[in-house]
Amino acid sequence: MKTADQNLLYQTGGWKDRKKKQRLEEMEMKRIGFIGMGNMGYAILKGLLQVFDREVLLLTDADRKRAEKISEETGVACAADNAACASMADYVVLAVKPQYYDAVLSDIKDTVTKEKIIISIAPSVTIQDLKEKLGQDRRIVRAMPNTPALVGMGVTGVCYEAERFSEEERDTIRQFFESFGSMELVEERLMNAVVCVSGSSPAYVYMFIEALADSAVKYGLPRDTAYRMAARTVMGSAEMVLETGEHPGKLKDMVCSPGGTTIAAVSALEECGFRNAVIKAADACFKKCTDMR
Repeated sequence: MKTADQNLLYQTGGWKDRKKKQRLEEMEMKRIGFIGMGNMGYAILKGLLQVFDREVLLLTDADRKRAEKISEETGVACAADNAACASMADYVVLAVKPQYYDAVLSDIKDTVTKEKIIISIAPSVTIQDLKEKLGQDRRIVRAMPNTPALVGMGVTGVCYEAERFSEEERDTIRQFFESFGSMELVEERLMNAVVCVSGSSPAYVYMFIEALADSAVKYGLPRDTAYRMAARTVMGSAEMVLETGEHPGKLKDMVCSPGGTTIAAVSALEECGFRNAVIKAADACFKKCTDMR
């Protein structure tokens, strides 16, 4: 029997198959609905598809053509609008930019009950901000993911009031974020620092890879080879930090032979203020987070 919820969906993706609809009606699985299919929302959705059945996922976007295109690509059902998505989902992912939050919250405030869980990924929107718009008894998870989620290597800082969630819900939250990378629980007061160290920092890393490759191209290495070698070196170096547990400074010292090529390069980086430039970049990022309030 077709439910009212199903009438709110476009006939796209997995919903075209009658048997799949029937199976969904028989399952008692929690649904995860995405409001917003920008770069971050899309990256997270792709990660979730590695773990969750597409039939428990929903999506919507202000750009109907984009929503329908992603629905067709992934087989994830496309909800008619924000309110429909929030109504059908048990976990509602707000994957829109901060400037659009007020409009989205206005759309969903009457359909988001205290039984639902809201997952917010906006850098400057606090848990209390959302409670003021949706109700003080609403359950909010605030998170800051990053774009490597698209390849299953995202890093996400997460905070929420754990005592207000069941063990099963906490497990689902962890499974949600770990489906596209790793998750670190942090205090909400530190979320702006998370933006600095992981949310925005992929851009700095890409700039470093580009500059490193340019330096090799300058001396004759083909550009495609230079990009591959630079990217794999960054990836391998990061893995060394994680696997060995050694301080990055010690690992750096292991590469710097006395009087060698590496220490000469490190000296040049220090002379040009390499580390200070990275810290200043984080300062600018942190300030922007606070200015957006």
